[in-house]
Amino acid sequence: MGQTMTEQLVSEHADGDVSSGETTTVDVDKALLQDGTGPLTVRQLRELDLERCAIPEGTVVFLDHQAPPMNEAMANEHALLRDFATTVDCQLSEIGDGVCHQIMTYDYTAPGDILVGADSHTVTGGALGALATGMGSTDVGIALALGETWLRVPDADYFRVTGEFSEGVYAKDLILRIIGDRGADGETYRAMEFGGPIVEGMRIDERMTIANMVVEAGAKCGIFPSDERTREFLEKRGRGGDWRPLAPDEGADYDNRFEYDVSNLEPQVAYPHQVDNVVPVSDDRVRGVEIHQAFLGSCTNARYEDLCIAADLIEANGYDLHPRVRLIVNPVSREVYQEAMYDGLIDVFNKAGAAINTAGCGICYGGHQGSLADGENAIGANNRNFKGRFGNPDANVYLGSPATVAASAITGEITDPREVISA
Repeated sequence: MGQTMTEQLVSEHADGDVSSGETTTVDVDKALLQDGTGPLTVRQLRELDLERCAIPEGTVVFLDHQAPPMNEAMANEHALLRDFATTVDCQLSEIGDGVCHQIMTYDYTAPGDILVGADSHTVTGGALGALATGMGSTDVGIALALGETWLRVPDADYFRVTGEFSEGVYAKDLILRIIGDRGADGETYRAMEFGGPIVEGMRIDERMTIANMVVEAGAKCGIFPSDERTREFLEKRGRGGDWRPLAPDEGADYDNRFEYDVSNLEPQVAYPHQVDNVVPVSDDRVRGVEIHQAFLGSCTNARYEDLCIAADLIEANGYDLHPRVRLIVNPVSREVYQEAMYDGLIDVFNKAGAAINTAGCGICYGGHQGSLADGENAIGANNRNFKGRFGNPDANVYLGSPATVAASAITGEITDPREVISA
């Protein structure tokens, strides 16, 4: 019987071949901490007298969730993390450098890696053919200190994607549809593996969007093949030597196989307060909902390609946003911010009256840089719409693609981006 990609990667990092359902110890290649959960990791390691790092070149501490910090308490947490990174001689990503999952995928994670992070969206690394997963702060601390961890090999489901995306429909719409179909717990502690003609043609940024959100269906990880697209991406990043092929074995034993033809897929929207509340943008539950704030940011959809999609719509509309709507833009990294400035995207957002914030997480996790007022509605290109996610439990958050976010900012209500494109 052939192995899934998940079984292959775990077997390579364990003492021998394993199958889904088995529990084993594995070597860890990469680890990440961020300023929301990382301070607990550091304090636990110090309490255990384990303040060390077995994989210093592959361990990165990120100051991204409150960047810059909003108060002295958070500033002190940043100081703690800087001190830890210096003490154990691991890598430090400073305020303004960007969001952990973007930088890990672009600059550190390699095909075949096992990556653990004290953040649920660590799963983003699966876009490169890595087994990337979020874990608790203490578990990640032990993993980076010892260079190993234990896990149960997840059962795997295979998602084969065919057809052709229509104009105005994107990878974000596909993963929202899958989450809506599977439910918030439909893939609990399972691996979601992706393939098919559409996947073969997907850019890495598109794969990242999908891998990033598998955890919203409860998945342990989401893994894409490492193929020619992966090779091209790594070579462009100056990391061609990190490439290796990865694909499921012929006859791999998947629990379930799902087919998605995107040819007739509409733009999708998740309505409050669960990510699996997914309907087409034409559905009466979302269409025409009044919007007060629009957010282009997060580890899901604030890459250069995402900003291009939104900026093109805004520029074509004469830079006019609805007077009621506040547009907030958080580029996902300093590199993306720089590229967006060089190519005029930041100028487009600035002319439209957007607030352009530091590269980082911003309001996505419910922190600072754009909390909502009571009763307000927001639409974001991010990954979660839980109650209070944008800083106020008495407000509402909807999710969509960057195109849907931009179109809604232009009209002042949740809008099918294809209507704005064709206007």
